[in-house]
Amino acid sequence: MEHKFPTSLEVIDICLLAGKIMLQCGAETYRVEDTMSRIAATFGIPDSHSYVTPTGIIFSVDGTEPAKLIRISERTTDLYKVTLVNGVSRKAASGELTSKQAYIRLKEIEEADFTFPIYQQIVAAAIASGCFMLMFLGQWSDFIPAVICGGIGFTSFIYLHRVVQIKFFSEFLASLIIGLAAFLFIKSGFGAQLDKIIIGSVMPLVPGLLITNAVRDLMAGHLVSGLSKGAEAFLTAFAIGTGIAVIFAFYS
Repeated sequence: MEHKFPTSLEVIDICLLAGKIMLQCGAETYRVEDTMSRIAATFGIPDSHSYVTPTGIIFSVDGTEPAKLIRISERTTDLYKVTLVNGVSRKAASGELTSKQAYIRLKEIEEADFTFPIYQQIVAAAIASGCFMLMFLGQWSDFIPAVICGGIGFTSFIYLHRVVQIKFFSEFLASLIIGLAAFLFIKSGFGAQLDKIIIGSVMPLVPGLLITNAVRDLMAGHLVSGLSKGAEAFLTAFAIGTGIAVIFAFYS
């Protein structure tokens, strides 16, 4: 299929939409910038400029149009959408998609909801909590308590985050509930190792992808994004640790 190059404004809209989806879904900063520049080059603008941070994207095309900015307020983890956007970029580069088709496909990706149902997320978090507890050399007798504590904690995090929009407090309260539930299991005689149950149960709350992306962005030279993501991961870890520390303070 022969490319019919769109206007600069159309290219900017396509690139910003692709970058927005990727950044909201947990992609690394350098990957977002690379995808945007590849899409722009595909549609006839080889000299594009982008500046991406975890909370916003600035994009311009070689001085022919004013730079445009979009703000990113909500971020989650949906690597399937990141894969789909990369697929759109590759198909556009190979000539399989026109600019209009690419924009329509990106809009479809943005509006689609590929997240698993909440009950499946809770079940997965619960089972993962028990497995993590065993991985950290816990006892099999603590598997069920860790599963229950992990499920309760993750459920609390999901619903508390809807009420308390500040993520720090929802993570703090969720870890507090995990610690309290583990403490009750120990006191009632259904658990043996309090620390192992808690460690396994809080693992679904640990920002593993965020830490990974922070390190990869720093290694790629994106210092602002890497440091900000690292700070966000540190706050999450601090919230989890504080909630558990409160329980240990009363337990000891």
